[in-house]
Amino acid sequence: MISYVCKYTPLELFAGFGESVSPLNQLPKTIGKADKIAPSNLCGFSRSLIELVEEQGVRNLILTNCCDSMRRVYDILKAKGNLDFLYLLDLPRTDEECQVDRFADRLLALKKAYEEHTKKTFDRAAFLASFTRNQLPQEPYVGILGVRAFPELEEEIRRSTGKKTVNLTCLGSRDLSSDLAGMAAAPDEKTLFRLYAQALLSQLPCYRMNNHTRREKIFLDDNLVGIVYHTIQFCDYYGFEYAQIKNRVQVPLLKIETDYTGQSLGQLRTRIEAFAETIGVMEKKGAALTGEQRHMAEREGYFGAGIDSGSTSTDVVILDKDRQIVASRIVPTGGGANVSAEKCLQMALDDAGIPREKVLQIVTTGYGRAYLGEGDGSVTEITCHAHGAHFLHPIVRTIIDIGGQDSKAIRVDENGNVTNFLMNDKCAAGTGRFLEMMAGALGLSIEEMAKNGLSWNEEITISSMCTVFAESEVVSLVAQNRAVPDIIHGLNRSIAQRVGALANRLGPEDGNRSTGSTRDDATLMMTGGVARNEGIVRALEENLHRPIYISEKAQLCGALGAALFAVERIEKDLKESK
Repeated sequence: MISYVCKYTPLELFAGFGESVSPLNQLPKTIGKADKIAPSNLCGFSRSLIELVEEQGVRNLILTNCCDSMRRVYDILKAKGNLDFLYLLDLPRTDEECQVDRFADRLLALKKAYEEHTKKTFDRAAFLASFTRNQLPQEPYVGILGVRAFPELEEEIRRSTGKKTVNLTCLGSRDLSSDLAGMAAAPDEKTLFRLYAQALLSQLPCYRMNNHTRREKIFLDDNLVGIVYHTIQFCDYYGFEYAQIKNRVQVPLLKIETDYTGQSLGQLRTRIEAFAETIGVMEKKGAALTGEQRHMAEREGYFGAGIDSGSTSTDVVILDKDRQIVASRIVPTGGGANVSAEKCLQMALDDAGIPREKVLQIVTTGYGRAYLGEGDGSVTEITCHAHGAHFLHPIVRTIIDIGGQDSKAIRVDENGNVTNFLMNDKCAAGTGRFLEMMAGALGLSIEEMAKNGLSWNEEITISSMCTVFAESEVVSLVAQNRAVPDIIHGLNRSIAQRVGALANRLGPEDGNRSTGSTRDDATLMMTGGVARNEGIVRALEENLHRPIYISEKAQLCGALGAALFAVERIEKDLKESK
């Protein structure tokens, strides 16, 4: 078995030797073995690759010199000496005539090296019979672009979108348009391998190639309904391509960055599901109403409820058929999402004085939505916050939500539909958790911290964006007898800097609408519990140079959006049943 990591690897060459090939791009269970022999500044994929070689007992591996990291991987594995056959194929960056000739020579050198290693004879007929085509599908699909995508990520995208996915990254876009007739008639190996080199280099180009304009055909495919663009930390090449295409593609585009470990999947699920909702491929219909429920709704009216299960609090909103809030509750999430959700819902039902059976649909949202027994369906918090914000403030176009463990910047259209969003969910900086830790370092409650931060005198800069280091910085400032309100103001500005940068990355709002001169006519809105912290709101307004609308229902926005979806589902069911 020959393992490989690049679409330019000459797989057909090994078929000529009767060898099978397999891509090496899975997620390792850990990277403990790689950490012992690889430098810490090596990219996530390179470290995972070294771990996979050790974990799976790989004996034969072909690498290409696509980047410095791959060269370093080759050096590390060669020094370790565990593989039977390890080869680094020198890959040209262009498909110009001279480079095709040089690549043909390198392929012949690889062939010779493998012949000497195995003592096998190359079979031209088997080589030619192994060529296959891998063209784009003639049906709607979601394209995965950027740098190599691991199978688990591809499966998560397929599961979330319910659509066919096409991996167009480093391994998935391999497709050779080959002159098989010319190869079959080639009078000698040099001619044969020159045609083969030309076929390999004529593929849809990797972005590392000098001329990658032909990649644009991907973005223009009529069957492409959305793009998930994957990058790996510290790999800049594909970040450049994303920057070039993000304002040019005509389909929804989601950028995600991973460190090529399994830890990334849980963090990415919300973004991928929200992307699926954005392109309209996620099913939003809840469980169908029974005949008895329909009769009750027509006679006595009905209610819909939304449950937002967050890391810090669980929120519930109950709406009547006229979309009026009849009850709402907020309770600490505590140790169990399901217990908190049931408790919060029952408290809201008691407040409204209505029986549980009159709530015909319950929609869940938030990080805990997957663990709730209650509910007839779920919608991501991104879509729910957008829906709730539009309901409360119809002119909103940009939404900032600072949650307990993430921050989000959401762009919506005039109907409240999500058109773009960005999340910070890999670092606690700029989140509610950051505030909790800083309040603890100051010996204050969250409420006391919010109040004390309004009366400051000195501008203090919290230089560290890392939560742990920022906490140490705060402790040091306290030891220097710096005024607590000044320290809090510095923390507020630090959060505003991080969250403001997230909002600015969305770009300008569409249309000619003014961003507003007062909070009441602002097109920027803040949701979530942190919206009640006036010091942070003011710091954000200063950072973004624009007012922010704050609703009294800001913390309930996610649950409100979920409840609106619940009522809409009931209305649709009743309408379709007539």
